[in-house]
Amino acid sequence: MPHIATSWLTPAAGAAAARCHAVHVRLPDGADAELMSRSLDAAVRAWWGGDATERLPRLWCERVPVDRASGDDRVRAEAGRALHPRDEPFRAVLLAFTDGQAELVVVAHRERLDAESLHLVAAVLTGRLSHDQVRPATPEDPGEAHGATAEAWRAAECAAGLEWATRDGSAGGGTGRVAVELAAGSADAGASLAVAAAIVLARFEGQDRPLLGVLRNRRDRPAGALGAFDTGTLLAPDLSGAVGTADLLAGAAQALDGRGGRCGADRYADLVRRAGGGVTVGVVVAGAEAGGGAEYGDGAEGGGGAGRGEGPERATPYADGHAYTACQSAPFPLTVVPGRTAAGLPQLIVHHRLDAVDAESAARFARHVAFVHEQLATGGSLAPGSVQLLDPEETARTVQLGFSEATLAWTPERIDTVFAARAAERPDAVAVTCEGQALTYAELDGRATRWAAALRDGGAVAGDRVGICLDRSLDLVVAMLAVLKADCVYVPMDPAYPADRLAYTARDAELRAVVTTLGTFPRSGGTWWVRPEELEARGSGPDRVPDAAERAPEEAAYVIYTSGSTGRPKGVVVPHRNVVALLAATRDDFGLGPDDTWALFHSSAFDFSVWEVWGALLTGARLVVVPFWISREPEEFHALLRAERVTVLNQTPSAFAQLTAADRRSAERLAVRLVVFGGEALDPRPLRAWFDRYPEERCRVVNMFGITETTVHVTARTVTRREALSGSRSVGRALPGWHLYVLDELRRPVPAGAPGEIYVGGEGLALEYLGRPELTRERFVPDPFTGGRMYRSGDRGRLRPDGSLDHLGRLDSQVKVRGFRIELDEIRTVLLEAPDVVAAAVVVEGGDSGDAAQARLAAYVVLGPGGDPAEVRRRAQSVLPAHMVPASLTAVPALPLTANGKLDTRKLAGHAERPAPPVPAAPDDRGTGLAAGLTSLWEELLGVPVAGDDNFFLLGGNSLLAVRLTAAMRERGMPSLRLRELYLNPTVTRLTRVLEGSDT
Repeated sequence: MPHIATSWLTPAAGAAAARCHAVHVRLPDGADAELMSRSLDAAVRAWWGGDATERLPRLWCERVPVDRASGDDRVRAEAGRALHPRDEPFRAVLLAFTDGQAELVVVAHRERLDAESLHLVAAVLTGRLSHDQVRPATPEDPGEAHGATAEAWRAAECAAGLEWATRDGSAGGGTGRVAVELAAGSADAGASLAVAAAIVLARFEGQDRPLLGVLRNRRDRPAGALGAFDTGTLLAPDLSGAVGTADLLAGAAQALDGRGGRCGADRYADLVRRAGGGVTVGVVVAGAEAGGGAEYGDGAEGGGGAGRGEGPERATPYADGHAYTACQSAPFPLTVVPGRTAAGLPQLIVHHRLDAVDAESAARFARHVAFVHEQLATGGSLAPGSVQLLDPEETARTVQLGFSEATLAWTPERIDTVFAARAAERPDAVAVTCEGQALTYAELDGRATRWAAALRDGGAVAGDRVGICLDRSLDLVVAMLAVLKADCVYVPMDPAYPADRLAYTARDAELRAVVTTLGTFPRSGGTWWVRPEELEARGSGPDRVPDAAERAPEEAAYVIYTSGSTGRPKGVVVPHRNVVALLAATRDDFGLGPDDTWALFHSSAFDFSVWEVWGALLTGARLVVVPFWISREPEEFHALLRAERVTVLNQTPSAFAQLTAADRRSAERLAVRLVVFGGEALDPRPLRAWFDRYPEERCRVVNMFGITETTVHVTARTVTRREALSGSRSVGRALPGWHLYVLDELRRPVPAGAPGEIYVGGEGLALEYLGRPELTRERFVPDPFTGGRMYRSGDRGRLRPDGSLDHLGRLDSQVKVRGFRIELDEIRTVLLEAPDVVAAAVVVEGGDSGDAAQARLAAYVVLGPGGDPAEVRRRAQSVLPAHMVPASLTAVPALPLTANGKLDTRKLAGHAERPAPPVPAAPDDRGTGLAAGLTSLWEELLGVPVAGDDNFFLLGGNSLLAVRLTAAMRERGMPSLRLRELYLNPTVTRLTRVLEGSDT
C-alpha cells in the first residue's frame, strides 16, 4: 500500500475564506517599505482610482520578532487570513524578520482578482514590473484570457454535492492535502492521472462521462507574464466502454498539453450546464517535475510553506526570491496534482475542500486514483469497466464492512415450536385482542390446534399450501398459526384484491385449501374452500391433535406474493428458520419481551405483517389486531393505540405522517416506546415534531431496510434528533446473521461511499420464487465471498466507511408508492393485454417535493381505432389490486422516445391529453350547501373538475388525500367524515346523502 501523508490549512475567517487566495514572495535581501508603499499607491490609483466607491488598499507593515527560518507559521497565518471587507480589491502585508529578510503577502477574493492578476500585483510591488505595463483583470474589466478563468472558478464553486464523502459545514474554506506515493511513473503522468481520476470519479458517482476541470500549464506566455496557468478547459472522457484506455490517455494528453484547443467562458459554462452541475474534480499539470519542486506551496527549495493546503500553481521565480500561490480554499472540491517527493519519486497530491470532502474520503479517492494509475501505466489498452479500483487488501476490508459486528447466537427452530414454548411459559397471558375480543396464549394455542386437525382431516398433508383470505381479525391470527401446526405453508391474500388476482394466486400456488369468509372467492378444481367456523366445528371433539410436524425449520413456512415484472405477481417462499433468526437478531437490541404490546396494522399479504404477528407472539407479547377501517382512520387508530397502550409500533413513513398529525391534535400521549419504520424510504426531517413530544430517551425510533426475499428486515438504524436535523438517508448496519454488499455490474465491491447494487446474504434469504426456477437463479446467485448464496436486490445503495448503508432507490422499474412495492412492468403488461392497447407506459408522477400524498401512478396508452380508455381502465381494475390501479389513464398518439430509443418520461406528460385545470362551476352545477362545499374541496385537493357522480379515487384520490379531506372538512365546519364512508360512497352525491342522513 502506498504511503499517505495528510496536512491541512484552517482559515480563521470560515466561509469568507472559501473565495480567497494569496500570493507571497520571499525577499531574501529585505524590502524598502516606503518605496513599496509608494509603488502600491501609484498602481492602485492608476488601476481603480476612478471608482469613487472603491476602498483603495494600502501596504501594511509588520515586524516579526524571529528570523525568517522560524517564521513559516506567521507567513502561513497571514496567507490564510480571509480578506475583509469585501469592497477592498486586495490586502498587501510586508512581514519584516530579524535577519533582514522579508515576505510580501497579497490576499484577494477570487472574483476580484484571479491567480494571474494576483501575481501581477506582487510583481509591481516588488519592482519586477511597472504598473503602466500591466493591468490586473477584474470582473468589470475581464480580458479574454481571464474570462474563462473566472468562469472556471465560479463553476467550481457550484460543484455538485459529493454524496460519497462527508462534509464538514464548520470547516469554512479550509483545505486538506493528501499525498500518495506512486508505484509506477509515466512519461505523461498528468494524462494518466487525469484518466485515473475520471475512472474513479465515474465509479463514485455512477456516470459514464464524468466532468473534470483542467488547470493547464501554458508555456506560451510572453516574458514577464508571471501567472502561467489557464483554467478554461474541461475534460469529459467517454467511459461507457466505447473507447479503450489507450485512446483515453491520448485524448487526455492532447487536452492537457493544449493541443485540444481552448474553450472560452461561454463554452466552458455551457459544458458545465450540460454536465448537470459543477466540476467535482480538477486536474493540474503544474510543471513540478521540470522545476524540481514537489508542488506549488511546498516551495522550490523547501521554503515558503504558507501555501500548503492549495498550491496548484507556481510562478516563475523572482530575481530576488520566490513567489508562491496559496489559495485559502482549493479551486475544486478535489484537485489532483502530479509531483515528486523530496527523494524524486513520483507521487499524487490531492487537495480537498473540507466543506465538501472529509480527509478519509479524500485519502480513499487518492488511493484509488493511484491504483488505477498503476494499471494504466502498464501499457496496452483496457476497457474502462475492467479497471480495478480496489487492490486485494482493500477489497477484503470493503467486503467486511457489510457484516454485522455482532454475532447471531440462536438455534434454528420452527415458528410453531417457538410459539408453543411461549404458550407453555405464560398460558394465561393475553396473546391477541381485536375489537373487544381476546385470546390467551393457551386459548390461541388450543383453537389453532383444533383448526390444524381439521385441515389435516380435510386432506391437507405436510408441505401443502393453504390460502388465508381473511380480514384482520382474531381468526386471521388463528388461521396463520393453525396452518403451521398442520405442517403446511400459509399463503396470505388480501380480501380486497380483485377476483382475478385471487384466482391467479390460488392457481399459481396450487392451494390445497383456502380459509376465507368471502362468498365470492373464485373456486377452482381440487381446492377446498372452508370458513373459519367450519374449521372450528370440524376440529372440536376429543383428541383433535394433528400429527407431529414432519418438516424441518429449513422448509417453507409461508409464501407471500409480490409484484412481478412479467405481468403477474410472484410467490416468495420463506422458511421457518428465517423468522426465528429475525427475532433472535433483534430481541435483545430492541428489548422485545412479554411486557410489550404490538399492533398488527398491515395487511397479511404485506410482509411487514410477518414481523408484527410473529414479533409479538414469539416473544410472549400481546398483539392488538387493527381492523382495516380503523387503520384508515388516523384519529381512531390513535385512540386505539392509546386505549390498548401499544408499546411497539411498526409503520411505513406515509402512514406514520397521518398518525403524527392525529397525535398533535390529541392532548393524551401514547405509551409507545419503539417505532420501527419499513416498507419505503424514510425522510427523517419531519420527525423533529415527534421528538418534541416523545424524546429519544422515552421512545426509540428505528429505520429498517428489508425485502420480502430477505425476510422483512436486513438493517437497522436508530434515528435520533441529529438524523432528523441532517436528513440522513442511512438505514444502518446489517443485522446480526445478515450481511450485505454493494457491487458493480461485474459484481465487484465498489469503494466505500460509491453507489452500486445492494446484494444481501445470510440467514434471511428466501428459498426460491415459487415455480420460477429461472427467476430464482437470476436473483439468488452464488456469494463469491462466503461460498453461500446472496440475493440480488435491484436496489441502489452505498456503504459508508462505518458499515452503514444508504438506500438510494431502485435500479429497475420497481417503485414504492405509500409503502407498496410495485413493478411498473406488471401494470404495463396488464394494460397491454387489453385488445385495443397498442403501446403503454406507466410512470410515477408527483411527490417530487417529498409529499407522499401527491405521488401517484399514471398510465399512458396508445389505442387502436375505436379504443376506449375507460374500458381499458375498467379491465385493469378487474385484475390489479387497488394500490396498483393507475390514478390516471390517458390516451396519447404515440409514446415519446429519447434519441436512444428509450421512453422519454420527461416529455410524456407534455404529450398527454390532460384534464383542464379546475374551473369554478356555476352554482347550479355544484349543487348547494354541503354538496357545493364538498365539490369545491375535492377540486382543491385533486386539481381537476369534479362532477356529482365522479369517483374520488378514480380522479386520482388515495388514502393520504382522503385523510387530508377529513381534516379539511373538520377545519371548515363540515360534518365529521369517517374514511369508511368515503370508501363506500366515493362520489359527492352519495357522500352528501350519507352525511345528511338520507337513505335515498
